Amino acid sequence: MHHDFTSRIVWTGNRGDGTRTYRGYDRTWDIAIDGHDVVHCSNDPLLGGDPAKMNPEDLLLSALSACHMLWYLHLASKAGIVVHAYRDSPVGQGETLKSGAGRFLSAVLRPEIEVAAGADLKLATEIHERVHEFCFIARSVNFPVSYEPVFLQADA
Repeated sequence: MHHDFTSRIVWTGNRGDGTRTYRGYDRTWDIAIDGHDVVHCSNDPLLGGDPAKMNPEDLLLSALSACHMLWYLHLASKAGIVVHAYRDSPVGQGETLKSGAGRFLSAVLRPEIEVAAGADLKLATEIHERVHEFCFIARSVNFPVSYEPVFLQADA
């Protein structure tokens, strides 16, 4: 089964003269999809972008983490692991070549997951390895993704 995913990117960085000069425009845009909140974006702050706005690297790492989380919750539920809270602080390692070209080298997802008292932590950990079989984003990236979960057990 095939799915179409759509987005609309609108450049917002024209200061009046377009791209007439390299420093004469902003590297800002909006993700403006009908029915969704607008997301204001910029390029990486290392390249002069606005640090208050999301950049493509932020969005990719966040999408990877969110996809993993959603599949983890699904698989945990099916396996009888009750999750009460889930938060992640993923780290992506990138490199920039002298030419300016860049890429991700790897990503580490570091979820902190609160599970019900008495949950099978071995099974809860094993589920992370299975997520990569399903996660649309993880299956689409060309860099390794690893997991360093931490589990907290809720009081009984």
